[in-house]
Amino acid sequence: MPVARAFRWSILTACLAASAALPLGGCMQTAGPVAYVQPRSDLDAMAYGAPQPVVVANNGGGAIAALSNSFASAPAPMPVGYAAPMAVPVRYDASYHLDAGDKLRVVVYGQEGLTNSYAIDAGGSITLPLIGAVPARGRTTAGLAGEIGARLRNGYIREPSVAVEIDTYRPFFILGEVSAPGQYPYVPNMTVESAVAIAGGFSPRAKRDVVTVTHTEAGGAMRAVVPLGTPLAPGDTVFVGERWF
Repeated sequence: MPVARAFRWSILTACLAASAALPLGGCMQTAGPVAYVQPRSDLDAMAYGAPQPVVVANNGGGAIAALSNSFASAPAPMPVGYAAPMAVPVRYDASYHLDAGDKLRVVVYGQEGLTNSYAIDAGGSITLPLIGAVPARGRTTAGLAGEIGARLRNGYIREPSVAVEIDTYRPFFILGEVSAPGQYPYVPNMTVESAVAIAGGFSPRAKRDVVTVTHTEAGGAMRAVVPLGTPLAPGDTVFVGERWF
C-alpha cells in the first residue's frame, strides 16, 4: 500500500508540472533578443518634440506581442505651444497736450548748445537760445518740435532736426479726506485709487466709493464724479468727500 500511494503521488506531480510548463513555454518562446527603448520624459518631449516610439523585437505572440501592439496604437502627444510674455504697457505721448508744469527734453541734432531740458512756465511757453520764447501750451510734442524747427530754419540753421519728449509730467492735486492732501508728481498710467494711496490713504471719515475729479483742458475745466478705478491725467485735481455715517 505505501508503494502504490507513492507511485500515484509521483504521477500526479509530473502531470501538474507538465500542464504548468505548456503555457509558460508558449509565452517565453521568442525568435531573438528583446530590446526596449525608454520613452523620453515630458520635459524632453516639450523641448525636442514627440517621444521616440518604443521598439520591441518579437516575432511571436503572447504578452510581448500585446505590449508591442499597445505602444504602436497609442496616439502621439499633442504639440505644446507657449505664448511670449506680454510687454509692459508704455504711455504713448503723441496725443498728450502740454501745459504749464510739464518739463520737456528738446534735442536739436548736431547743436549741443540748443539740446537741453526746458520747463513750461506759467505763461505756457519754453525759452530756447536764439529763438526765445516758444508757445507750448495746448500743443503736442510733435507740434512743438515742428514749431521749434520752423523758427530755427528762419535764419539760424539750414535744415534743423528737432525732437521733443516729455521728461516730467505736471503734478496732480488731491484734496479732502485723505491723510496727506497736497500736490504730487504724476505717475504715468495712474488711477484715482493710486492717487489716494500716494496721499497716504483715506481718512476715517472719507467716502470711499467715488470721488470728484476736475480735469482742465484748453477749452476749460470739466468736473465729474467717478469711481476709484478711473484713470487720471497730469494736472487733474481729485477731491475725496466726507461720508455722513
